[in-house]
Amino acid sequence: MYVCSCFGITDKQVKDHAAAGACTPRQIASVTKAGTDCGSCVRTIQGILGRGACPRRELLEKGDAVSVLAAGQETSPELAEAA
Repeated sequence: MYVCSCFGITDKQVKDHAAAGACTPRQIASVTKAGTDCGSCVRTIQGILGRGACPRRELLEKGDAVSVLAAGQETSPELAEAA
């Protein structure tokens, strides 16, 4: 199913990027551009990401931003830039 019609991004692509460490719509946008044109897909992306376990989010909630940045660099330089 297409999540972002503007850039042809599917729910599978969003899930794959989430599995690689993208925990927010902004991080998804940094690697796919989804949500950066008309914005109508942002809520759908939020729904796909949900509030499930996310190592980066858990570290942020603990206040460990250094580990979040380090983890982002291990998974993807694009995601580290978005953090």
